[in-house]
Amino acid sequence: MTSPTPAASPSAFDKARQGLWTSLQKHLETVYAAERDFRAATAFTEAFPFSPAATEPEALAGYQRQRARLRDLFVDETTQLDSLVKAVRTKSYQEDEKKLLLLMILGYLDIAESIFELLETRRPSKPDKDEELEETTARFGRVKSFVRLNIKGIAGLLPQL
Repeated sequence: MTSPTPAASPSAFDKARQGLWTSLQKHLETVYAAERDFRAATAFTEAFPFSPAATEPEALAGYQRQRARLRDLFVDETTQLDSLVKAVRTKSYQEDEKKLLLLMILGYLDIAESIFELLETRRPSKPDKDEELEETTARFGRVKSFVRLNIKGIAGLLPQL
């Protein structure tokens, strides 16, 4: 009688891919919850930018709480994504494996960007200056551009001779 062939143990890449997938799903749950709460906090108006003076104090306070929550999440997610992308690039995976991981991250970046853009679109008519938010927005854009560049590859950008 032959013994069954043991299943191949997952490679480091397979473990990383599964771990990334699980992590991105958890992050999406958090981002979607923040989006839902932020949209609920802006339900007092359909016109944006809105006038804070024309808004009831309770509604304005709720908006400010949810905006701060979404903003802080944006800052945290951007920092984590920056570190994650750098970690993927430094791992000893094959280039195609790195591209697959980066493609997964890019999908998350696209979804997250559509939600974090609410900070700019659903705002008061005269928002307070927020340098950290501006820096985070620029950093998020750089991370996304870096991911896209690494998926396409430098060779893909050079003209064909």
